[in-house]
Amino acid sequence: MDKTELTEFFQRTPRLAELCTQGGWPAPESLKLDVMQQRGEEVVCDVRFDEVIMEGSGCEAGRVPCWGQFRLRLDEGGKVAAAELMEGGRGNG
Repeated sequence: MDKTELTEFFQRTPRLAELCTQGGWPAPESLKLDVMQQRGEEVVCDVRFDEVIMEGSGCEAGRVPCWGQFRLRLDEGGKVAAAELMEGGRGNG
């Protein structure tokens, strides 16, 4: 399992948006990833990132910390084949 591959997956996937609560979007540069468990082709990851919140004028109004825990299934090449959100929310978890 390559942590770089996992980080790139989370920077690209729309699954992180499921954790956004303020109508914003995940800031990929703020992503922090910890592998909590790995068994064969299954990996459990904790992710933390900032949700970018915009004002009506189009300016950034702020950022809200978000977190989540995902169960990933990897294919034979080590790429993410499936991602299941186990839990998550707003704040630092």
